[in-house]
Amino acid sequence: MDGVSPKFVLPETFDGVKMEITGQLGMIWELVKGPVIVPLLQLAVYICLLMSLMLLCERVYMGIVIVLVKLFWKKPEKRYKFEPIHDDEELGSSNFPVVLVQIPMFNEREVYKLSIGAASGLSWPSDRLVIQVLDDSTDPTVKQMVEMECQRWASKGINITYQIRENRVGYKAGALKEGLKRSYVKHCEYVVIFDADFQPEPDFLRRSIPFLVHNPNIALVQARWRFVNSDECLLTRMQEMSLDYHFTVEQEVGSSTHAFFGFNGTAGIWRIAAINEAGGWKDRTTVEDMDLAVRASLRGWKFLYLGDLQVKSELPSTFRAFRFQQHRWSCGPANLFRKMVMEIIRNKKVRFWKKVYVIYSFFFLGSGQGAKGNTKGLKKFPRIFKLPDRLNTLELGFAAFLFVCGCYDYAHGKNNYFIYLFLQTMSFFISGLGWIGTYVPS
Repeated sequence: MDGVSPKFVLPETFDGVKMEITGQLGMIWELVKGPVIVPLLQLAVYICLLMSLMLLCERVYMGIVIVLVKLFWKKPEKRYKFEPIHDDEELGSSNFPVVLVQIPMFNEREVYKLSIGAASGLSWPSDRLVIQVLDDSTDPTVKQMVEMECQRWASKGINITYQIRENRVGYKAGALKEGLKRSYVKHCEYVVIFDADFQPEPDFLRRSIPFLVHNPNIALVQARWRFVNSDECLLTRMQEMSLDYHFTVEQEVGSSTHAFFGFNGTAGIWRIAAINEAGGWKDRTTVEDMDLAVRASLRGWKFLYLGDLQVKSELPSTFRAFRFQQHRWSCGPANLFRKMVMEIIRNKKVRFWKKVYVIYSFFFLGSGQGAKGNTKGLKKFPRIFKLPDRLNTLELGFAAFLFVCGCYDYAHGKNNYFIYLFLQTMSFFISGLGWIGTYVPS
């Protein structure tokens, strides 16, 4: 016994225990796989097939309706009461309603001059227009530049105010909410919201405000976005195609058929009374625009989309910016659905079929469409290594995972799923290396 070293006894015992545990786990897997795992996977496949069928039906419906709208529907100026607001020598500017313009900003070093200049150039009596620049920037240099730009326009007679907060509670929703608390806002009837990269044409208010003035049941007039950098690279071209469908078809159909459609977060004019009745801006989700639109719709307010009224804007031209934007758009509706589904169901002012349309289009279908971006859900996970900007570790990691799954299916599978897995691996690998169409030729 003295000649036997103890160090050889423990590994042998450990190996025996290891083999026993492995055997038990394998037995449990065989017992669970057939009656539990396989039926769940089959159910998931059927659900995916059902959602694909729903998406196909929705696309066919949208296609039919948009053709009918283009052929037979009247223009908004004929479907709604519309009378242009003209200058009156006797009344002066008193026949123009007081309009508030809000421009939320956050470290907008490159574009702040564009939006402030475009808002200051709106064709509207200066004493009936109030511009708020809501600056949540954390960079002192940017804050100073934005404030100086506001002072420059104020010296030209523009009623523009520069507004900051001590903290960024609520982010964009918090800034918009804080702006509406100012004492002078009580004299304003309507509020226009432009993000920092949006540039309205001078006649924007004259073409939109009359719809709100002469149709008291309309809470929102939404304009279309027009992208000035759509030809910058392949990524921006692809985004333009996707968003053009949204504006040309989805928003147009929703407005023309009086179905619910959402506020796009910018380039829209709200009736302030409707915002207050709906409960104001809330920061409980990342889609404060959809949140407000749903609550206003549940209180019986109507929305109008003007496809001919376009506002210039910019598309994300880098993959990181695009991924962040898509993550926000896809995750926000699902979070809002959990918070509002019972309120929608219990609402008595909205017809049953409109409730179904809201839930389907904006929470199920809308979230599913947003999830098309291949990396948005992954962005929740932290980055462990700091690599060059062109490399995307999340995509590369997921590509490695798919490659392992494909190899396993190639070795043990029977249905050739590895073909699909390897194609997805290539897609994620290419995205991970940054080869996704953001190169801009010089």
